[in-house]
Amino acid sequence: MTAWTRWCYRHRLVVLLLWVGALVGLGFSASAAGKDYANVFTLPDTDSNRAFELMQKAFPGSAGDTDTVVWKTDSGSVRDASVKARIQPALDEIAKFEGVGGVTGPYTGAQGAAQISRDGRIAYAQVTFDKQAESLPKDLIQKVVDTAQDARRDGLEVELGGQAITRVQEPPQGLSEMVGILAAAVVLFLAFGSFLAMLLPIGIAIFGVGTGMFSVQLLSHTTDIPDLAPLLSSLIGLGVGIDYALFIVTRHRRGIQRGMDPEESAVVALNTSGRAVLFAGGTVCIALAGMLVTNLRFLDGVVIGTALTVVLSVFAATTLLPALLGFLGPRVLSRRQRRRLAEQGPETAQASGPAARWSERVQKRPRTVAAVALVVMAVLALPVLSLRLGAADQGNDDESLTTRKAYDMLADGFGQGFNGPLQVVVSGGDTTALVKDIQSTEGVAQAGALPTRQGVTVVQVIPKTSPQSKETDDLIDTLRDQVIPEAKVQAHVGGATAIYKDFASVTGHRLPYFIATIIGLGFLLLMIAFRSLVVPLTAAVMNLVAAAASFGVLVAVFQWGWGLDLLGLGREGPINAFLPVIMLSLLFGLSMDYQVFLVSRMHEEWVHSKDNARAVRVGLAETSRVINSAALIMVCVFMAFVLSGDPGGAMAGVGLAAAVALDAFILRTALVPAAMHLLGNSNWWLPKGLEKRLPHLAVEPKEEEAGAVPAGTPASVVHGYVRTADGEPVEEAAVILLSKGGRQLDSVTSLADGSYIVSVPGPGSYLLAVTAGTHGLRAQHVIVGEGPLVYDVELTEGEMDAVN
Repeated sequence: MTAWTRWCYRHRLVVLLLWVGALVGLGFSASAAGKDYANVFTLPDTDSNRAFELMQKAFPGSAGDTDTVVWKTDSGSVRDASVKARIQPALDEIAKFEGVGGVTGPYTGAQGAAQISRDGRIAYAQVTFDKQAESLPKDLIQKVVDTAQDARRDGLEVELGGQAITRVQEPPQGLSEMVGILAAAVVLFLAFGSFLAMLLPIGIAIFGVGTGMFSVQLLSHTTDIPDLAPLLSSLIGLGVGIDYALFIVTRHRRGIQRGMDPEESAVVALNTSGRAVLFAGGTVCIALAGMLVTNLRFLDGVVIGTALTVVLSVFAATTLLPALLGFLGPRVLSRRQRRRLAEQGPETAQASGPAARWSERVQKRPRTVAAVALVVMAVLALPVLSLRLGAADQGNDDESLTTRKAYDMLADGFGQGFNGPLQVVVSGGDTTALVKDIQSTEGVAQAGALPTRQGVTVVQVIPKTSPQSKETDDLIDTLRDQVIPEAKVQAHVGGATAIYKDFASVTGHRLPYFIATIIGLGFLLLMIAFRSLVVPLTAAVMNLVAAAASFGVLVAVFQWGWGLDLLGLGREGPINAFLPVIMLSLLFGLSMDYQVFLVSRMHEEWVHSKDNARAVRVGLAETSRVINSAALIMVCVFMAFVLSGDPGGAMAGVGLAAAVALDAFILRTALVPAAMHLLGNSNWWLPKGLEKRLPHLAVEPKEEEAGAVPAGTPASVVHGYVRTADGEPVEEAAVILLSKGGRQLDSVTSLADGSYIVSVPGPGSYLLAVTAGTHGLRAQHVIVGEGPLVYDVELTEGEMDAVN
C-alpha cells in the first residue's frame, strides 16, 4: 500500500483525470446504450414454473405490458350513455397512440360484458403496449394517464393501474440519492468541522456509485439484471463509499494533528485504515456472493450489480482519495484545527471526551451493559416470530396514488382476488370435471376455462381473498394437494400469486444454507485476520442478533403497519420474499465492516500491551465515535430510499437503516465490548496447531512498519535537551514519541534544565514531536538503534530546527 499511495498522492492530477474520464466515458456509453433490465423469476422444480413453461409454449403472450383503466360511477350504471360518451372516446384516442398495441374495453363484443361489475357501477379496459413497462417512454405513459383521467367528471372516477402506470408515479430519478447525500454531508460537516474535508467522502461515493451504476446499466445488455439491482447498488454504494472514505480521512486528519507531514500521514492512513477498507470491502462482496448458493436467478443480477459497485467504491477510496488528499494538504483540517496545531503543537494519542467516558463505564459494568443491550435486542426481535414472506403489489401503494385507487376499485367491483388470479394449466385429463371441482372449492369466487390450444387448457381461478392473504396461500395448497390429484388430471397452479408463494417457499428452504455460508466465510476471515477463535464467534452471534432485531423492526413496520402512515409507505402486507436474502447479505457485510474497524484497533493494542481490558477500552474509545458517525451516515442514506417510489427499495432501506443503527449503536458500542471484557484474555485464544496452519492476512500493516518492535527486543530510550536558539533551556516543553502509525508511545515534559527522556520499545523509526508555549512545533523522524539515542531539540520563534 505504501508505494501505491505515494504514487497516487504525488501524481494526483493524473489520477483525478483518469477517474473523471472513466466516469464521463461510462456515463456517455450507458446513455447511448440505454437500459435493458429484466426480472427473471425462474424457479426450477416448482409447480408455478412448470405452469409458466406450459403457458409459454401454448399461449405465447404479448410482447408488451398490459395495464388497466378503471372507472366508477357514483349513481346509475357505467352502461349509461352519458358515461359511455365520456369513456369510449378516451379509449379510442389511447388506442391511436404510437406505442399502444390495442385497447380492450367493456363496450365492444360479448366478452366486454365480463368487464363490468355485477352492480354495473365499475368497469375496466385493458391497454396493451407494444413494449414492456421499463422500455416505454414516460411521456407516452403520461399521455395515457392524462387522456383517461380527462374523462372524469363529478360522480365519475377514473383511475389506472399496472406496471407502466407505476413509472409515472415515481419521484424524480436520483431524488433518494440526492437526499441521502445531503444528509450525509450534514453529518460529515458536524464530524469534521471542515467543508473541504466533508467533500472528500461525498466525492468518493459519487465516483464509486456513478461508475458502478453506469457499469451495471451496460451489463444489463449482456446478462439478466433485475430493475431492483441499480437501486440496491446505489443504496449500498453510497453507504460504503462514504463510510470507507470517512475511516481513511479520519485516520489521515489524526496523523496531521499529531504532527505528521501530510504525505506521510496519507501513507500511514492508507496503510492502516486503507487495509481495513480493503478487507471490509472484500467481506461485503463475499457476503453478497453468498446469495448465489440460493440458486435463484433473480438474485444473480443483484449480486453482480451491488458487488461491482462496492469494488469500485473501494477502488476509489484507495486511489482517488489519496490523490484528493494531496490536493488539500493540511487544509483537510479546519482553520481552527490548523491554528491550534500551530499554537499548541501536536495532540496526544489518548482518547478523551464522551467516547472515553463511555468506554470506561463499559469496563466497570460489563454485565449490566450486556444485559441491557440483550434485553433491548430481544424485545425488538420478538415480531420476527410472525414473519410472513410474500410480495408487495399495488394494493400496498399509498392511498393517494392512482394505482392504489384502481386496485381498490377492481377489488370492490370484482372481488378481492381479482387483482391476483390463479391459473391452473392443464395438459391432460378431463378439464370439465376439474373446473366443477374448482368452482365448488372453498375460497374460490369463480373459475372458467379458456379455449384449448396445443393440448393445453388454462383455467382462470378468481379467489375470494386478496393475493397477499394467508387464505389465498392456503387455497393454492388445496388446489395442488387435493383438488387436482382427486380430479386425476395433469395440471399445475401458476400465476403471479402462485409464483410469489413458491418464491417465498424456496427462499425459506434455502435460507439456512445461505446463512451458514456467509457466517462460515466471515468466521474464517476474521479468524485468519485476528488470530482468534472467540472474536469471530462473537461476531457471528452478534450478526444473528442484529439480523433478528432488524427483521423484527421490519415486520412491525411493514407487516403490522406501525408507522407506515408516518413514513407515507401505503398499506401493510407481507415482507417481500427476496428481501431476507438481500438484507442478510448486506447486513452481514456491513456488520463485518464495523467489527473489523473496532477489533483491529483492539487487536493492535493487545499486540502491544497484552492487556485485554486496556485493549478493549482503548479500541472502543478511539473507534466508537467514527463508527457511530459512519453508522449515522448509512442510516441517513438508507432512510432516504423511502423516497425512491419503489416498495422493495423502501422496505430494504428501512430494514437496513434499522440493522445498521442497532448494530453500531447497541451491538458494537455496548454488547461487543462488554462481552469482550467478560471473556478476558480468551478473546485472543487460538490453538497453537491452528496458528501454524493458518495463512497470515494482516488487516493492519506489519508491526515494523507501524513503528513497533519485534518481540524480545530490549527497550531503549531517547533523551537530550530542549533549548532555544540562544542555548537557554526550555522548561515544561511537551515531548511526545509517536509510532509511524501515529500511536502515542510516551510523553513527558522537560525539566528546569530542559532535559527530557522518553522510553522506546526498541530499535526502529519513530516520530518525536516537541512544542512549548509560544514556540512553534518541531516534529522529526528519529531512528533508534540498539542503545539509547541522544537527541537535542532547538526551539525558536517561527521555523523550528533540530540538532543531534
